[in-house]
Amino acid sequence: MKRIILIFITASLVSCSGYKSLTKKVTTQFDNSFFENQFSGLFVYDPISGDTIINYNGDKYFTPASNTKIFTLYAAMSLLPDFLPSIQYTTSDGKMYIRGVGNPAALHPVLQDSSLIEFLKKQQDIHLYYDNLEDTQLGPGWAWDDFDAYYSPERSSLPLFGNIVRLSNRDSLYVSIDSFKNHVKLQRASYRRAIGKNEFYLSTSQKDTIEVPFITDSTVIRKILEHQTGKSITIVDHFPTTEIKTIYGIAADSVYKQLMQVSDNFIAEQLLIMASTTLGDNLSSAKTRQYILENQLNGLAHKPRWVDGSGLSRYNLFTPSSMVYTLKELYEMTPKETLYNIFPTGGESGTLERYFKGDPRPYIHAKTGSLSNNYCLSGYLVADSGKTLIFSFMNNHYRRSSNDLKAKMAQILEFIRDNY
Repeated sequence: MKRIILIFITASLVSCSGYKSLTKKVTTQFDNSFFENQFSGLFVYDPISGDTIINYNGDKYFTPASNTKIFTLYAAMSLLPDFLPSIQYTTSDGKMYIRGVGNPAALHPVLQDSSLIEFLKKQQDIHLYYDNLEDTQLGPGWAWDDFDAYYSPERSSLPLFGNIVRLSNRDSLYVSIDSFKNHVKLQRASYRRAIGKNEFYLSTSQKDTIEVPFITDSTVIRKILEHQTGKSITIVDHFPTTEIKTIYGIAADSVYKQLMQVSDNFIAEQLLIMASTTLGDNLSSAKTRQYILENQLNGLAHKPRWVDGSGLSRYNLFTPSSMVYTLKELYEMTPKETLYNIFPTGGESGTLERYFKGDPRPYIHAKTGSLSNNYCLSGYLVADSGKTLIFSFMNNHYRRSSNDLKAKMAQILEFIRDNY
């Protein structure tokens, strides 16, 4: 027995000595001119042994950009069912009352969930209550001049078509939403849409399809719903207190994959809104964020400043160690194959299709996060030994090419892969 214990202790010491050597070799790579004028952090964790392998500025706060979506994914997977709610409804005095739940999939150009429309086609005397969203249409700290950019749609209680309209002028004018066809002007302009109204601008030479967010309000949504369903819809200022029922639609995993693979900001925002349906009547992404931080993630050593679902806001602040903590929670609650399918894979899919390639097999399954002068990567690294490590590599305030930074990050991550 003593000999067995001695062997175990010796093996543990060798293992500990091995990763400490790795730690030293990796952290010294930050002590060179490449990193001297930027702020970088790397936290690497072994979920099986429970060892922190590398902690270089892991307890410092960074602007995470779309790494914020890791927390959004965790919130959604913790609170939402396997099939996402499409609409809530009730009946009173023979009238049908409906209200949105924030589901991003209805008529979405990729997700194409038709459950809401098919349900409404079968109803009569429909009344829409639209004012159940407590959030502002644009998030705190979002750049004002992104209002016409495809990646910055408005948040809403009942989104349709991803809250964007598609426009092109190849052979003739194409407008994906019929009610906007008379709102498009063929002329050059500084922006693709007027700031305060749904008036869109398209160059006569624009052959490729562009996506432009539209302003969402009850009147706009009613018109789209009426066109799609062939039904007359009345806007109301209340929702009856009679029994509330829910219609369910698309599978959650397909939405989560779209969220993470292409870093879809709109889906991220709407998932936090939709998750709040499990916490009360009114929709509020702030309510979801607060609940998750106070309950499921109350073990975080460094409470983040978490202000939106997408990471568009530079007000967000997270530490690499907090990212790893949440990734560990995801790892423990989700089959590995499912998780790796949702996250982009280096050299193969999503936002990592051209970066962090493995040879001969992929080794990175992770979420990117990009804002100007900021690039973060957090997720799962499969070492050559077969072990899975959880990591967060965050970089703020660099001025060089992002491709140069990614190449340097790849060198460090490959070294960990080859030597752990």
